[in-house]
Amino acid sequence: MTHRSLIHELPYFQDSAALFSSSAESPWTVFLDSAYPHSRQGRYDIFSTEPFIKLTTRGGMTEVRTRSGVRLSPDDPFLLLKEQLGATVLPTLNDLPFCGGAIGYFAYDLARRLEILPVDTKDAENIPEMAIGIYDWAVVVDHQERQSWLVGQGRDEETSTKWPGLIERFSRISQPAAGVTSFRLLGKVLSNMDANDYAAAFRRIKHYLHEGDCYQVNLAQRFSAPCKGSAWSAYKMLRKMNPAPFCSYLNFPQVQVLSSSPERFLKVTSGKVETKPIKGTRPRYPNPQEDQEQIIALAKSPKDRAENLMIVDLLRNDIGKNCKPGSVHVPKLFDVESFATVHHLVSTICGELDAGRHSLDLLRGCFPGGSITGAPKIRAMEIIEELEPHRRGVYCGSIGYIGFDGNMDSNITIRTLVLSDNTIRFWAGGGIVADSDLNEEYQESFDKAAAMLDLLELVGIDADVDYVGG
Repeated sequence: MTHRSLIHELPYFQDSAALFSSSAESPWTVFLDSAYPHSRQGRYDIFSTEPFIKLTTRGGMTEVRTRSGVRLSPDDPFLLLKEQLGATVLPTLNDLPFCGGAIGYFAYDLARRLEILPVDTKDAENIPEMAIGIYDWAVVVDHQERQSWLVGQGRDEETSTKWPGLIERFSRISQPAAGVTSFRLLGKVLSNMDANDYAAAFRRIKHYLHEGDCYQVNLAQRFSAPCKGSAWSAYKMLRKMNPAPFCSYLNFPQVQVLSSSPERFLKVTSGKVETKPIKGTRPRYPNPQEDQEQIIALAKSPKDRAENLMIVDLLRNDIGKNCKPGSVHVPKLFDVESFATVHHLVSTICGELDAGRHSLDLLRGCFPGGSITGAPKIRAMEIIEELEPHRRGVYCGSIGYIGFDGNMDSNITIRTLVLSDNTIRFWAGGGIVADSDLNEEYQESFDKAAAMLDLLELVGIDADVDYVGG
Protein backbone atom coordinates (compact mmCIF):
# COMPACT_ATOMS: atom_id res chain seq x y z
CA MET A 1 0.00 0.00 0.00
CA THR A 2 1.30 3.45 -0.85
CA HIS A 3 0.93 6.36 1.53
CA ARG A 4 0.91 10.06 0.81
CA SER A 5 2.74 12.28 3.31
CA LEU A 6 0.71 15.30 4.36
CA ILE A 7 1.99 18.58 5.82
CA HIS A 8 0.47 21.98 6.48
CA GLU A 9 2.04 24.93 8.30
CA LEU A 10 -0.04 26.21 11.21
CA PRO A 11 0.15 29.50 13.13
CA TYR A 12 2.81 29.38 15.86
CA PHE A 13 1.78 29.78 19.50
CA GLN A 14 4.40 30.08 22.21
CA ASP A 15 2.55 27.91 24.74
CA SER A 16 1.39 24.65 23.16
CA ALA A 17 -0.64 23.78 26.27
CA ALA A 18 -3.14 26.49 25.36
CA LEU A 19 -3.54 25.04 21.85
CA PHE A 20 -3.78 21.51 23.21
CA SER A 21 -6.37 22.25 25.93
CA SER A 22 -9.38 21.76 23.67
CA SER A 23 -8.29 18.13 23.10
CA ALA A 24 -6.89 17.31 26.53
CA GLU A 25 -9.94 15.53 27.91
CA SER A 26 -10.43 13.27 24.87
CA PRO A 27 -9.55 9.55 25.25
CA TRP A 28 -6.18 8.49 23.86
CA THR A 29 -4.90 12.07 23.71
CA VAL A 30 -1.11 12.44 23.99
CA PHE A 31 1.11 15.49 24.53
CA LEU A 32 4.92 15.19 24.44
CA ASP A 33 5.84 18.52 25.96
CA SER A 34 9.07 20.53 26.16
CA ALA A 35 7.35 22.71 28.82
CA TYR A 36 8.20 25.79 26.75
CA PRO A 37 8.14 28.70 27.66
CA HIS A 38 8.61 27.67 31.31
CA SER A 39 11.69 25.67 30.27
CA ARG A 40 14.06 26.53 27.41
CA GLN A 41 15.89 23.19 27.43
CA GLY A 42 13.65 21.44 24.88
CA ARG A 43 12.77 22.38 21.31
CA TYR A 44 9.73 20.43 20.10
CA ASP A 45 6.20 19.70 21.29
CA ILE A 46 4.17 16.88 19.72
CA PHE A 47 0.50 16.17 20.31
CA SER A 48 -2.27 14.11 18.79
CA THR A 49 -5.47 12.23 19.51
CA GLU A 50 -7.74 9.63 17.87
CA PRO A 51 -5.20 6.88 17.07
CA PHE A 52 -6.29 4.44 14.38
CA ILE A 53 -4.55 1.52 16.13
CA LYS A 54 -4.37 0.95 19.90
CA LEU A 55 -2.20 -1.60 21.71
CA THR A 56 -2.65 -2.41 25.40
CA THR A 57 -0.71 -5.12 27.20
CA ARG A 58 -1.83 -6.78 30.43
CA GLY A 59 0.12 -9.74 31.74
CA GLY A 60 0.76 -12.19 28.93
CA MET A 61 -1.68 -10.74 26.41
CA THR A 62 -1.78 -7.67 24.18
CA GLU A 63 -5.00 -6.30 22.76
CA VAL A 64 -4.58 -4.86 19.25
CA ARG A 65 -7.57 -2.70 18.34
CA THR A 66 -7.84 -1.48 14.73
CA ARG A 67 -10.59 0.04 12.58
CA SER A 68 -11.48 -3.46 11.40
CA GLY A 69 -11.66 -5.22 14.75
CA VAL A 70 -9.94 -6.45 17.91
CA ARG A 71 -7.57 -9.33 18.48
CA LEU A 72 -5.63 -10.65 21.46
CA SER A 73 -2.06 -11.85 21.04
CA PRO A 74 0.41 -13.57 23.39
CA ASP A 75 3.32 -12.36 21.22
CA ASP A 76 6.13 -10.05 22.38
CA PRO A 77 4.60 -6.54 22.77
CA PHE A 78 7.63 -4.85 21.19
CA LEU A 79 7.41 -7.09 18.12
CA LEU A 80 3.65 -6.55 17.87
CA LEU A 81 4.18 -2.79 17.90
CA LYS A 82 6.85 -3.05 15.22
CA GLU A 83 4.46 -5.13 13.10
CA GLN A 84 1.70 -2.52 13.46
CA LEU A 85 4.02 0.35 12.51
CA GLY A 86 4.70 -1.39 9.22
CA ALA A 87 7.49 -0.76 6.76
CA THR A 88 9.80 2.13 7.63
CA VAL A 89 9.30 5.23 5.47
CA LEU A 90 11.97 7.77 4.65
CA PRO A 91 11.62 11.01 6.64
CA THR A 92 10.40 13.66 4.21
CA LEU A 93 8.50 16.21 6.28
CA ASN A 94 10.82 19.21 6.72
CA ASP A 95 13.21 17.26 8.97
CA LEU A 96 10.62 17.32 11.75
CA PRO A 97 11.22 14.79 14.54
CA PHE A 98 7.84 13.06 14.16
CA CYS A 99 5.81 12.35 11.03
CA GLY A 100 3.19 10.09 12.59
CA GLY A 101 3.62 6.76 14.37
CA ALA A 102 3.45 5.33 17.90
CA ILE A 103 3.12 7.39 21.09
CA GLY A 104 2.47 6.11 24.60
CA TYR A 105 4.08 4.43 27.58
CA PHE A 106 6.04 1.27 28.32
CA ALA A 107 5.63 0.57 32.06
CA TYR A 108 8.55 -0.65 34.15
CA ASP A 109 6.68 -3.92 34.73
CA LEU A 110 6.70 -4.69 31.01
CA ALA A 111 10.18 -6.03 31.84
CA ARG A 112 8.42 -9.15 33.12
CA ARG A 113 7.85 -10.04 29.45
CA LEU A 114 11.62 -9.86 28.86
CA GLU A 115 13.11 -11.38 32.03
CA ILE A 116 12.09 -13.95 34.62
CA LEU A 117 11.52 -11.93 37.79
CA PRO A 118 10.01 -12.82 41.18
CA VAL A 119 6.47 -11.61 41.89
CA ASP A 120 6.51 -10.12 45.39
CA THR A 121 5.18 -6.58 45.01
CA LYS A 122 1.53 -5.52 45.13
CA ASP A 123 -0.12 -4.14 41.98
CA ALA A 124 -2.14 -1.16 43.25
CA GLU A 125 -2.47 0.70 39.94
CA ASN A 126 -4.27 -2.03 37.96
CA ILE A 127 -3.27 -0.45 34.63
CA PRO A 128 -1.80 -1.89 31.41
CA GLU A 129 1.94 -2.57 31.26
CA MET A 130 1.93 -0.99 27.80
CA ALA A 131 -0.48 1.52 26.30
CA ILE A 132 0.43 2.75 22.82
CA GLY A 133 -1.58 4.51 20.16
CA ILE A 134 -0.54 4.68 16.52
CA TYR A 135 -1.36 8.15 15.26
CA ASP A 136 -1.64 8.95 11.57
CA TRP A 137 -1.45 12.71 12.19
CA ALA A 138 0.11 15.02 14.76
CA VAL A 139 0.80 18.67 15.51
CA VAL A 140 4.56 19.36 15.80
CA VAL A 141 5.69 22.69 17.29
CA ASP A 142 9.27 23.89 16.78
CA HIS A 143 10.03 26.56 19.39
CA GLN A 144 13.50 27.23 18.02
CA GLU A 145 12.20 28.17 14.57
CA ARG A 146 8.87 29.42 15.95
CA GLN A 147 6.91 27.27 13.53
CA SER A 148 4.08 24.75 13.86
CA TRP A 149 3.08 21.98 11.48
CA LEU A 150 0.24 19.54 11.03
CA VAL A 151 1.79 16.33 9.67
CA GLY A 152 0.27 13.06 8.53
CA GLN A 153 1.00 9.90 6.57
CA GLY A 154 -2.38 8.98 5.05
CA ARG A 155 -2.22 5.45 6.46
CA ASP A 156 -5.60 5.89 8.14
CA GLU A 157 -8.41 6.19 5.62
CA GLU A 158 -10.10 8.83 7.83
CA THR A 159 -7.17 11.26 7.81
CA SER A 160 -7.89 12.86 4.44
CA THR A 161 -11.51 13.44 5.47
CA LYS A 162 -10.47 14.99 8.78
CA TRP A 163 -7.57 17.06 7.38
CA PRO A 164 -9.42 20.36 6.69
CA GLY A 165 -11.07 20.24 10.11
CA LEU A 166 -7.75 19.55 11.83
CA ILE A 167 -6.17 22.56 10.12
CA GLU A 168 -9.02 24.77 11.31
CA ARG A 169 -8.99 23.29 14.82
CA PHE A 170 -5.28 23.87 15.43
CA SER A 171 -5.02 27.24 13.74
CA ARG A 172 -6.42 29.06 16.76
CA ILE A 173 -6.63 28.81 20.54
CA SER A 174 -9.97 27.27 21.44
CA GLN A 175 -11.79 27.14 24.73
CA PRO A 176 -11.16 23.98 26.77
CA ALA A 177 -13.73 21.25 26.35
CA ALA A 178 -16.88 21.62 28.42
CA GLY A 179 -16.99 19.84 31.76
CA VAL A 180 -13.32 20.37 32.74
CA THR A 181 -13.08 20.52 36.52
CA SER A 182 -10.33 21.62 38.83
CA PHE A 183 -8.12 18.98 40.46
CA ARG A 184 -8.27 18.38 44.20
CA LEU A 185 -6.99 15.93 46.79
CA LEU A 186 -9.50 14.23 49.07
CA GLY A 187 -7.07 13.09 51.74
CA LYS A 188 -3.50 13.10 52.98
CA VAL A 189 -0.48 12.05 50.92
CA LEU A 190 0.66 8.66 52.19
CA SER A 191 4.02 6.96 51.72
CA ASN A 192 4.42 3.20 51.48
CA MET A 193 7.65 3.39 53.53
CA ASP A 194 8.36 5.22 56.76
CA ALA A 195 11.90 6.09 57.82
CA ASN A 196 12.32 2.72 59.57
CA ASP A 197 11.10 0.75 56.55
CA TYR A 198 13.42 2.69 54.28
CA ALA A 199 16.34 2.10 56.66
CA ALA A 200 15.67 -1.65 56.73
CA ALA A 201 15.58 -1.81 52.92
CA PHE A 202 18.72 0.33 52.74
CA ARG A 203 20.58 -2.02 55.10
CA ARG A 204 19.47 -5.04 53.07
CA ILE A 205 20.81 -3.43 49.89
CA LYS A 206 24.11 -2.68 51.65
CA HIS A 207 24.28 -6.37 52.56
CA TYR A 208 23.80 -7.37 48.92
CA LEU A 209 26.41 -4.85 47.81
CA HIS A 210 28.98 -6.15 50.27
CA GLU A 211 28.20 -9.74 49.29
CA GLY A 212 28.95 -8.88 45.65
CA ASP A 213 25.42 -9.32 44.27
CA CYS A 214 25.39 -5.79 42.82
CA TYR A 215 27.34 -2.58 42.40
CA GLN A 216 24.25 -0.38 42.70
CA VAL A 217 20.53 -0.78 43.43
CA ASN A 218 17.82 1.83 42.93
CA LEU A 219 15.37 2.11 45.85
CA ALA A 220 12.16 4.15 45.64
CA GLN A 221 9.26 4.98 47.91
CA ARG A 222 5.73 5.53 46.61
CA PHE A 223 3.42 8.39 47.60
CA SER A 224 -0.35 8.33 47.04
CA ALA A 225 -3.54 10.26 47.80
CA PRO A 226 -7.24 10.03 46.88
CA CYS A 227 -8.31 12.71 44.43
CA LYS A 228 -10.97 14.00 42.07
CA GLY A 229 -11.18 16.35 39.12
CA SER A 230 -9.25 16.97 35.93
CA ALA A 231 -5.78 15.47 35.54
CA TRP A 232 -5.15 18.05 32.80
CA SER A 233 -5.71 20.86 35.31
CA ALA A 234 -3.09 19.30 37.57
CA TYR A 235 -0.67 18.80 34.69
CA LYS A 236 -0.85 22.46 33.66
CA MET A 237 0.29 23.38 37.18
CA LEU A 238 3.02 20.71 37.20
CA ARG A 239 4.63 21.91 33.94
CA LYS A 240 4.88 25.42 35.39
CA MET A 241 6.19 24.35 38.79
CA ASN A 242 8.66 21.74 37.54
CA PRO A 243 9.32 22.38 33.83
CA ALA A 244 11.57 19.78 32.22
CA PRO A 245 12.54 18.90 28.63
CA PHE A 246 10.78 15.49 28.62
CA CYS A 247 7.40 16.39 30.08
CA SER A 248 4.32 14.55 28.86
CA TYR A 249 0.60 14.17 29.45
CA LEU A 250 -1.21 10.99 28.43
CA ASN A 251 -4.97 10.61 28.77
CA PHE A 252 -5.77 6.92 28.30
CA PRO A 253 -9.05 5.22 29.28
CA GLN A 254 -7.66 3.44 32.36
CA VAL A 255 -4.99 5.93 33.42
CA GLN A 256 -3.75 9.50 33.13
CA VAL A 257 0.01 10.10 33.24
CA LEU A 258 1.50 13.48 34.19
CA SER A 259 5.27 13.46 33.70
CA SER A 260 7.86 16.18 34.25
CA SER A 261 10.89 14.01 33.57
CA PRO A 262 14.31 15.60 33.05
CA GLU A 263 15.88 12.40 31.68
CA ARG A 264 16.16 11.17 28.11
CA PHE A 265 16.21 7.40 27.75
CA LEU A 266 16.82 6.65 24.06
CA LYS A 267 16.82 8.85 20.98
CA VAL A 268 17.24 7.62 17.42
CA THR A 269 17.56 10.04 14.50
CA SER A 270 18.35 8.54 11.08
CA GLY A 271 20.05 5.61 12.82
CA LYS A 272 22.09 7.77 15.23
CA VAL A 273 21.55 6.66 18.84
CA GLU A 274 21.80 8.78 21.99
CA THR A 275 21.09 8.03 25.65
CA LYS A 276 21.62 10.43 28.57
CA PRO A 277 21.54 8.69 31.98
CA ILE A 278 21.18 10.74 35.17
CA LYS A 279 22.99 9.67 38.32
CA GLY A 280 23.84 12.22 40.99
CA THR A 281 21.51 14.84 42.48
CA ARG A 282 21.70 18.02 44.57
CA PRO A 283 18.77 20.27 45.56
CA ARG A 284 18.50 23.81 44.15
CA TYR A 285 18.90 26.82 46.50
CA PRO A 286 17.40 30.30 46.01
CA ASN A 287 20.69 31.96 46.93
CA PRO A 288 22.88 32.02 43.75
CA GLN A 289 26.13 31.48 45.66
CA GLU A 290 24.77 28.51 47.60
CA ASP A 291 23.28 27.11 44.38
CA GLN A 292 26.65 27.39 42.62
CA GLU A 293 28.31 25.60 45.53
CA GLN A 294 25.87 22.72 44.99
CA ILE A 295 26.90 22.49 41.34
CA ILE A 296 30.60 22.41 42.24
CA ALA A 297 30.06 19.81 44.97
CA LEU A 298 28.11 17.56 42.61
CA ALA A 299 30.66 17.87 39.80
CA LYS A 300 33.51 16.91 42.15
CA SER A 301 31.75 14.19 44.16
CA PRO A 302 33.68 10.88 43.88
CA LYS A 303 30.60 8.95 45.01
CA ASP A 304 28.28 10.51 42.43
CA ARG A 305 30.84 10.19 39.63
CA ALA A 306 31.36 6.51 40.45
CA GLU A 307 27.60 5.93 40.56
CA ASN A 308 27.20 7.66 37.20
CA LEU A 309 30.05 5.71 35.63
CA MET A 310 28.50 2.37 36.64
CA ILE A 311 25.36 3.23 34.67
CA VAL A 312 27.35 4.59 31.72
CA ASP A 313 29.08 1.22 31.46
CA LEU A 314 25.75 -0.62 31.73
CA LEU A 315 24.18 1.50 28.97
CA ARG A 316 27.23 1.19 26.72
CA ASN A 317 26.64 -2.55 26.92
CA ASP A 318 22.86 -2.27 26.47
CA ILE A 319 22.90 -0.08 23.36
CA GLY A 320 25.82 -2.11 22.00
CA LYS A 321 23.44 -5.08 21.54
CA ASN A 322 21.86 -3.28 18.57
CA CYS A 323 24.55 -0.81 17.48
CA LYS A 324 27.34 -1.25 14.93
CA PRO A 325 30.48 -2.68 16.54
CA GLY A 326 32.87 0.14 17.41
CA SER A 327 30.25 2.88 17.09
CA VAL A 328 29.43 3.23 20.80
CA HIS A 329 31.24 6.16 22.47
CA VAL A 330 30.82 8.65 25.33
CA PRO A 331 31.16 12.27 24.12
CA LYS A 332 30.13 13.79 27.47
CA LEU A 333 30.92 12.37 30.90
CA PHE A 334 29.75 13.92 34.21
CA ASP A 335 28.07 17.09 32.92
CA VAL A 336 26.00 19.01 35.49
CA GLU A 337 22.55 20.00 34.21
CA SER A 338 20.24 22.22 36.27
CA PHE A 339 16.46 21.88 36.49
CA ALA A 340 13.69 23.60 38.43
CA THR A 341 14.27 21.94 41.80
CA VAL A 342 17.50 19.92 41.46
CA HIS A 343 20.91 19.72 39.77
CA HIS A 344 21.78 16.40 38.09
CA LEU A 345 24.98 14.70 36.94
CA VAL A 346 24.36 13.62 33.33
CA SER A 347 26.47 11.68 30.81
CA THR A 348 25.86 11.18 27.08
CA ILE A 349 26.42 7.87 25.24
CA CYS A 350 26.10 7.60 21.46
CA GLY A 351 26.15 4.89 18.83
CA GLU A 352 24.80 3.94 15.43
CA LEU A 353 22.09 1.33 14.81
CA ASP A 354 23.39 -1.79 13.11
CA ALA A 355 22.08 -2.75 9.67
CA GLY A 356 18.62 -4.27 9.82
CA ARG A 357 17.95 -3.12 13.39
CA HIS A 358 14.88 -1.07 14.30
CA SER A 359 14.45 1.52 17.06
CA LEU A 360 12.15 -0.94 18.85
CA ASP A 361 14.93 -3.55 18.84
CA LEU A 362 17.09 -0.97 20.61
CA LEU A 363 14.34 -0.10 23.10
CA ARG A 364 13.66 -3.76 23.85
CA GLY A 365 17.37 -4.46 24.33
CA CYS A 366 17.78 -1.62 26.82
CA PHE A 367 14.49 -1.88 28.70
CA PRO A 368 14.04 -0.84 31.44
CA GLY A 369 16.68 1.89 31.66
CA GLY A 370 19.69 1.00 33.76
CA SER A 371 19.75 4.37 35.51
CA ILE A 372 16.63 3.40 37.47
CA THR A 373 17.46 -0.25 38.20
CA GLY A 374 21.10 -0.49 39.18
CA ALA A 375 23.86 -2.80 38.06
CA PRO A 376 23.97 -5.63 37.15
CA LYS A 377 20.45 -4.94 35.95
CA ILE A 378 18.65 -8.27 36.46
CA ARG A 379 19.94 -8.83 40.00
CA ALA A 380 19.13 -5.22 40.88
CA MET A 381 15.57 -5.71 39.63
CA GLU A 382 15.21 -8.86 41.73
CA ILE A 383 16.26 -6.88 44.82
CA ILE A 384 13.87 -4.05 43.96
CA GLU A 385 11.05 -6.61 43.74
CA GLU A 386 12.02 -7.96 47.16
CA LEU A 387 12.25 -4.61 48.96
CA GLU A 388 9.69 -2.23 47.44
CA PRO A 389 6.11 -2.88 48.64
CA HIS A 390 4.34 -1.96 45.38
CA ARG A 391 4.88 -2.44 41.68
CA ARG A 392 6.29 0.59 39.91
CA GLY A 393 3.87 0.62 37.01
CA VAL A 394 4.56 3.54 34.68
CA TYR A 395 7.25 4.92 37.02
CA CYS A 396 10.75 4.10 35.75
CA GLY A 397 9.36 2.88 32.46
CA SER A 398 9.45 5.07 29.37
CA ILE A 399 7.19 7.52 27.52
CA GLY A 400 7.90 8.63 23.98
CA TYR A 401 7.36 8.20 20.27
CA ILE A 402 8.50 5.77 17.58
CA GLY A 403 7.80 7.25 14.15
CA PHE A 404 6.84 5.52 10.92
CA ASP A 405 10.28 6.73 9.76
CA GLY A 406 12.04 4.75 12.51
CA ASN A 407 13.03 7.82 14.53
CA MET A 408 12.44 7.61 18.27
CA ASP A 409 12.71 9.75 21.40
CA SER A 410 11.78 8.60 24.88
CA ASN A 411 12.15 9.57 28.50
CA ILE A 412 12.87 7.73 31.70
CA THR A 413 9.53 8.15 33.46
CA ILE A 414 10.61 9.81 36.69
CA ARG A 415 9.10 12.91 38.40
CA THR A 416 5.78 11.49 37.24
CA LEU A 417 2.26 11.35 38.68
CA VAL A 418 -0.05 8.49 37.70
CA LEU A 419 -3.82 8.75 38.20
CA SER A 420 -6.06 5.67 38.21
CA ASP A 421 -9.07 4.56 40.28
CA ASN A 422 -9.44 8.08 41.76
CA THR A 423 -5.97 7.87 43.31
CA ILE A 424 -2.89 9.82 42.34
CA ARG A 425 0.51 8.22 42.90
CA PHE A 426 4.14 9.12 42.39
CA TRP A 427 7.51 7.69 43.31
CA ALA A 428 10.94 9.04 44.22
CA GLY A 429 14.19 7.24 44.87
CA GLY A 430 17.85 6.93 44.07
CA GLY A 431 20.76 4.62 43.51
CA ILE A 432 22.36 2.99 46.55
CA VAL A 433 26.06 2.14 46.34
CA ALA A 434 28.59 0.83 48.86
CA ASP A 435 29.45 4.25 50.32
CA SER A 436 25.89 5.66 50.29
CA ASP A 437 24.74 7.35 53.51
CA LEU A 438 21.28 6.38 54.81
CA ASN A 439 20.14 9.86 55.85
CA GLU A 440 21.42 11.48 52.65
CA GLU A 441 19.69 8.92 50.42
CA TYR A 442 16.41 9.19 52.33
CA GLN A 443 16.51 12.98 52.05
CA GLU A 444 17.37 12.77 48.34
CA SER A 445 14.11 10.92 47.70
CA PHE A 446 12.24 13.90 49.19
CA ASP A 447 14.36 16.38 47.19
CA LYS A 448 13.27 14.58 44.03
CA ALA A 449 9.66 14.46 45.22
CA ALA A 450 9.61 18.18 46.07
CA ALA A 451 7.85 19.44 42.94
CA MET A 452 5.10 16.81 43.13
CA LEU A 453 4.58 17.42 46.86
CA ASP A 454 4.43 21.17 46.24
CA LEU A 455 1.80 20.62 43.56
CA LEU A 456 -0.33 18.43 45.81
CA GLU A 457 -0.01 20.94 48.65
CA LEU A 458 -1.56 23.56 46.36
CA VAL A 459 -4.55 21.37 45.50
CA GLY A 460 -4.82 19.31 48.66
CA ILE A 461 -6.52 19.47 51.98
CA ASP A 462 -3.27 18.34 53.59
CA ALA A 463 -0.11 17.35 51.70
CA ASP A 464 1.97 16.39 54.73
CA VAL A 465 3.34 12.90 54.17
CA ASP A 466 2.13 10.15 56.44
CA TYR A 467 3.03 6.47 56.34
CA VAL A 468 0.71 3.66 55.38
CA GLY A 469 1.85 0.06 55.20
CA GLY A 470 1.12 -2.44 52.44
